[in-house]
Amino acid sequence: MSRDDTPDTRLRPTNETYGRFQQVYELYNKRLFDDALPNCLITLQRRRRSYGYFCGDRFGREDGKTTDEIALNPSHFRDRPLTEVLATLAHEMVHLWQHHHGTPGRGRYHNREWADKMKVVGLQPTDTGEEGGKETGDSVHHLVVPDGSFERLTKSIIAKGFAIRWKERPRIAPAGAEEAAESATTAKEKKSGKRIRYLCSHDDCGQKAWAKHDANLICGDHMAAMVPSPSET
Repeated sequence: MSRDDTPDTRLRPTNETYGRFQQVYELYNKRLFDDALPNCLITLQRRRRSYGYFCGDRFGREDGKTTDEIALNPSHFRDRPLTEVLATLAHEMVHLWQHHHGTPGRGRYHNREWADKMKVVGLQPTDTGEEGGKETGDSVHHLVVPDGSFERLTKSIIAKGFAIRWKERPRIAPAGAEEAAESATTAKEKKSGKRIRYLCSHDDCGQKAWAKHDANLICGDHMAAMVPSPSET
């Protein structure tokens, strides 16, 4: 084994990943939610077409105590701006707040109470991912309100050095696998006829666009490809 391949036993990837998200959670709780939220279990889950989700009382202990889950999708840590990743965390924290202090909508429905709280913390709900979209519905995204509470706090967090240290490495698919998957996805999406949201693949860009499923879009600011956007639930 070469020296470069020798494992570094000093690395603590779990602490560096989950510990940092816990610190941000606690800071958001204090500054955006007036310390009204209980701690939850933050997990990394690769749910397809989702940036993250909330599930109330998902985990339990032998003594009968329960805790909620906020899941973040690590598959998108590399291709999304850090502010957007943390906005997903705050989005799901609003669901957690409503679970404990409000009246959640049925199923996946994002109701008026949820939408109003989103705006209080500095996130503008929109079902299209663009300005002017409906604030309620089964599938609702958000925009970061310029100079709002969330953006100001998050800029401060990033300025002090917060970063996601561990990100998924790009995987090299077997020959033909990517083409086969793309063909299957295209066939399925053609049936729906719906437009989908695209995001710039550049780390620090929040450029968005809506287009048909097979659009070939380029961000003019960074000359980078725009990729289909999952959602938060």
